[in-house]
Amino acid sequence: MCGVSAILLGDSEATTAAVDLHESLYYLQHRGQDAAGIAVCQGGRVAQCKGVGQASSVFAEGETAPTSSGLHGSEAQPFYVNAPFGISMGVNGNLVNTEYLRKFLDEEAHRHVNSDSDSELLLNVFAHGLQKLGKTRANSDDIFTALGDVYTHCQGAFACTAMIAGFGILCFRDANGIRPLCLGSRPSATLPGAKDYFMASESVALKQLGFGDIVDILPGQAVFFEKGGAAPIFRQVVERKPYTPDSFEYVYVARPDSCIDGISVYRSRQNMGEKLAKKIREVLGDKAVEEIDAVIPVPETSNIAAATLAEKLGRPYVTALIKNRYVHRTFILPNQALRQKSVRRKLSPIESEFKGKNLIIVDDSVVRGTTSRQIVQMAREAGAARVVFVSCSPECIHPHIYGIDLADPVGKNSSQDPHPSTHVV
Repeated sequence: MCGVSAILLGDSEATTAAVDLHESLYYLQHRGQDAAGIAVCQGGRVAQCKGVGQASSVFAEGETAPTSSGLHGSEAQPFYVNAPFGISMGVNGNLVNTEYLRKFLDEEAHRHVNSDSDSELLLNVFAHGLQKLGKTRANSDDIFTALGDVYTHCQGAFACTAMIAGFGILCFRDANGIRPLCLGSRPSATLPGAKDYFMASESVALKQLGFGDIVDILPGQAVFFEKGGAAPIFRQVVERKPYTPDSFEYVYVARPDSCIDGISVYRSRQNMGEKLAKKIREVLGDKAVEEIDAVIPVPETSNIAAATLAEKLGRPYVTALIKNRYVHRTFILPNQALRQKSVRRKLSPIESEFKGKNLIIVDDSVVRGTTSRQIVQMAREAGAARVVFVSCSPECIHPHIYGIDLADPVGKNSSQDPHPSTHVV
């Protein structure tokens, strides 16, 4: 997972775009921690800075203006191609036909791909669509025409922001709306009557930077903002397919103070807790619920659902698992070994709240089982008499091939079963 953002300042002479972009990275950091990057265009020249690590390590505090000498990490975004026109692009998503795309770009488009990232593939498909028009200068219709190639050739989930040097900013979203993307505006601070426009994966980044009139980009829709203050141009590039957003955005990925496609992430997690309370009563029965001493969340994404669950069950809500603030999100670590190593480093129990007690422990989801197995073991070591381990996620009934590394569905009773459910251990 990752977060993308883009800004077009209403005052073309202003030089603060990098400052706002840098700030936005901290509001989107929870979406990905492997790398960060910024590209800006001033006077027709593109400068960029990107590297491996979190935003705080890639950009030294007080040094937020990108420079062309700051390029690090071939897999870090945004990616850049100089032909045609100079295009920088950030992609949140996952393409599932990368083998075909590499062959297409090599044999038909004759474009060089310099990394293993599918985001670079998508950028080059778009660039080829523009280049084959054979124009020395593009207009907005050309941008949308070239995007047609992206939707034709690229299969998967994507929400993208792009900058065409000296021309404008583009954002677009896959036809199923799997990945989120929204935009907002604010008055220019330096040019009366002008507007700044900002696009980001989550609404919280826009709100915290002072942008209002926030709207979601529709599935299959693109928006182009031309330099110079013209009104944004919306275009439905392809027909909307059945709306199938990634439910994991609401379960885990997004911040609770964001709103995606008109749905409050906070409210959605409350609803999950309410539904989970009904399921627990059905499975355990009222008598077993009365014997529960406390409901304990696995911090932090399960906190809201767990609080609602405790309220509906009439049991105490106790924050007895303590999160180490200096350990980052374990779910999005790149491999299983790192995820297993990080769980105990991240969480520790308050033993007095576990010893001799019957507990419900609430996690946001059970995907690979890495975290849940170790948490149950920690609860036993802390002296818990009985542990009911529950997940507030909706049930996963099909493999997720668009960016979430789920366990293989090897049987409903398997220890690798990815279906969120209630487990008594």
